[in-house]
Amino acid sequence: MTPEGIWLLFIFAFGACVGSFLNVVIYRLPREKSLISPPSSCPQCGRHIAFYDNIPLLSWLLLRGRCRHCSARISGRYFVIELITALLFGGLYVAYFIYSIRLLGIEGNSPLQLFLSGGWIVFIAHVFLLSGLLAASAIDLELWVIPISICWVMTAVGVIASGTSGYIIGAEIVRGNRLFPMASAPVGILAAGGLLGLIVSVILLAIGWIKRSYDWQEDPDPEANAESMYNPQEERLDCNHRIESLKEIVFLAPIFLGGLTGWILYQSVTPVRENWINFSQIPLVSGLLGSFWGYFVGCGVVWMTRIFGTLAFGKEAMGLGDVHLMGAAGAVLGPFVVVLAFFVAPFYGLIWAGFQMLSRKTRQIPYGPFLSMGILTVMILHDRLWVYFSSLYIK
Repeated sequence: MTPEGIWLLFIFAFGACVGSFLNVVIYRLPREKSLISPPSSCPQCGRHIAFYDNIPLLSWLLLRGRCRHCSARISGRYFVIELITALLFGGLYVAYFIYSIRLLGIEGNSPLQLFLSGGWIVFIAHVFLLSGLLAASAIDLELWVIPISICWVMTAVGVIASGTSGYIIGAEIVRGNRLFPMASAPVGILAAGGLLGLIVSVILLAIGWIKRSYDWQEDPDPEANAESMYNPQEERLDCNHRIESLKEIVFLAPIFLGGLTGWILYQSVTPVRENWINFSQIPLVSGLLGSFWGYFVGCGVVWMTRIFGTLAFGKEAMGLGDVHLMGAAGAVLGPFVVVLAFFVAPFYGLIWAGFQMLSRKTRQIPYGPFLSMGILTVMILHDRLWVYFSSLYIK
């Protein structure tokens, strides 16, 4: 086997190992259990699972999906998640470094050289995002909730990768090939103002000057099934959803005002504009602000839909988990991807609806998986979509 083949096999195997950890996250995180201890054990007999029975993909097949000690059935979800993660890791490497579906602009005579010459930071950030989307979607499918902690971790990865990529790959390469979001001076001041506004909103929320929406809702029973957790607000018949939406508008107001103030200062005060241009285009600053701007756009496109939908129909439209999910994707991939993914996601919903019509089975599922599929699609086809939409404005 060639070195390239060995490396691809390693990527696939590493993805399967990550998938094994994602299974732990999917089961334990929403149930508020530690991700570290105790060690994996059979839920039926309680016996710890030995290392040789915990090898990703292989152990489930060799044990035929049953516990070695009590023969209790082990859910096929464990194998499926490990396989999907391995395929995502291997497929993304093939797409980016072998077939160059996503042009990286990095010099190298082989896929492995491209990877080692800086492509690794793009790969790690993107597979990290895909892993988070997979875990969040699996939890959403089972429990109708997206743990915000998963979104925060993905957002942090995006911010760190965007801030450092200019020094690892080169700022011009990152900006020219849109590998990570890097803000121009005008966009950067919008992001900086919005970030200050977000800090103000969080402080006002913490001290009680503004109220959290749907604060009366109790945390859902982590052991409940998906159907019983659907629309938990229906249990509170006296809830005025429009008033709850107004609370969210109040929370968002300082963010909007912060961005608007920054934009006005940039446009009207010459010294501010000149100094900001020099400061904001430092690769670290440009990357950080670009990631925050992607986060704001990703959150904003879903949050505005949630607010307008709730005000229009008097029922909670979409979930805050979806808001943070798209924000995390924006922090890693930038505003172009999340805006387009938001409009691609409904097509996956239509496919699911068509499948249900053909199978004559009806099961409502949350929107998080559709958003994740939209993000994956636009992320892979990014260059082709960018060229297509750019051509619409260039005559």
